[in-house]
Amino acid sequence: MHQTFDAVLGINLLHANQQGADQNRSHFDEWGITCFNIMSSPGAGKTALLECTLAALSDELKIAVIEGDMTTNLDAERLEKYNVPVIAINTGRSCHLDSKMVAGGIHRLEDEYNPSEFDLVLVENVGNLVCPAEFEVGEHAKVTLLSITEGEDKPLKYPIMFQEADCLLITKIDLAPYLDIDISQIAANVRQINPDVEIIPVSSKTGEGLEVWFNWVRQQTKVKNLGVGV
Repeated sequence: MHQTFDAVLGINLLHANQQGADQNRSHFDEWGITCFNIMSSPGAGKTALLECTLAALSDELKIAVIEGDMTTNLDAERLEKYNVPVIAINTGRSCHLDSKMVAGGIHRLEDEYNPSEFDLVLVENVGNLVCPAEFEVGEHAKVTLLSITEGEDKPLKYPIMFQEADCLLITKIDLAPYLDIDISQIAANVRQINPDVEIIPVSSKTGEGLEVWFNWVRQQTKVKNLGVGV
């Protein structure tokens, strides 16, 4: 059976991207940096979560952000006030960051700072529930956000994103009293696809659940960095 041209092209693109991702990860490992790839649909609360995370953890962890967006630097500007390096990448028509784009961000980090001083790089991917999950960027863990306003069925309709996640944040739970939504059903639908994923309900507005998320970040960063050179 012959594969279509589009199928072969897709396989080749993913293969080339994976090679770049492996190279990016080798740089992070060399420097003792943990990298998280943070993904969601538009408006699920990625930037708000990063604001809370930087406010809570930037005194104890040396953090840099690679901020992906299609056209503007609006999200990057929101994060710069936390006095951490924020490297903005505009993807143009591309609906996701790829390993080559993130490699450009890594080179900028290397040119402007001493990367071995950093503990954690947070990559905020472009808002999309499909493509970002397929294109690794060199991360050690994938973090997916799902807002309760998106409904209970999204994990079943967009399974790859949730299958690939190491941690799922169910966001905007402060809105639950105003919506006909069952957070436990969201979790159950995710578990059908990814039984082992860490699920953390959070609200960036009220702070509910954020300490659980912060502890997960601390643990993952500590575990990864303790493994450098082993």
